[in-house]
Amino acid sequence: MNRSEHRLSSMCRVYDVTRDGYYAWRRRGDSQRSLEDAELFEVIHHIFKKHEGCYGSPKIMREMHKMGYAIGQKRVARIMQAHGLKAKKSRIYKNRPGTYRFVRKCPNRILDIKLTSPNQLWVGDVTYIKLSNGDWRYLAVIMDRYSRRIVGWSLSAKRNAPLTLAALERATRNRGHHQDLIFHSDRGVEYLAYRYRKRLKHYGMTQSMNRVKEMNDNAFMESFFHQFKTERLKERKVDTEAELRGIVGNYMKYYNYERSHSSIGYISPDEFECSMLN
Repeated sequence: MNRSEHRLSSMCRVYDVTRDGYYAWRRRGDSQRSLEDAELFEVIHHIFKKHEGCYGSPKIMREMHKMGYAIGQKRVARIMQAHGLKAKKSRIYKNRPGTYRFVRKCPNRILDIKLTSPNQLWVGDVTYIKLSNGDWRYLAVIMDRYSRRIVGWSLSAKRNAPLTLAALERATRNRGHHQDLIFHSDRGVEYLAYRYRKRLKHYGMTQSMNRVKEMNDNAFMESFFHQFKTERLKERKVDTEAELRGIVGNYMKYYNYERSHSSIGYISPDEFECSMLN
């Protein structure tokens, strides 16, 4: 008896099985569950790639439920881990408790606001993006905070009032005018500019701004920019403004019509708003 046969005999004695039983097990191949896992991985991988690695096990599980698969999050997570699928992460600001104070001429008007429908509160902000040649571009975005839908955006080489005004004009073209609407932003000069404040007043919007030194007052927009940069710009080289504009435009469509959001029941902003009409 050679060494390998001796090891096999020892193993069979330990587990109380016969050599014939062992060879029969080997001939049966993978278990039924392993075969199911292999089939489920194909679906999981498809969803993972469709959303460019941004969906973790909770969102993938819900997408599979929509497709008719009865599967739990733990099984999705196990299959993803086995194949090295790990969702991209973005750092999200969290609100910190504290005493609220209204300061300066324009206070924060949304601290205790209760939203019941779209077009009650829009939030806006500006972020910077560096091109591969070292030039900077600035992206202004406006979000409807109730549905998380992006209603307007603008891209420019300068961070100024025309940048934010262009985003506002795009938002009003897309959504119309709403007299009771509140527009909230940080205290950037592009939002404090007379031209911007005058345009808000013209549209009947009430202006609201972050409290001094409180970045988390506009956490929804901070979160959006972190998600956008993580999901579309991380480890990606962008050479021209035209290329960046295409990336931004495609992402806004994806964000509004396809990307699910846990805060609105794991559906897209468009689905969420449509569900309100039914």
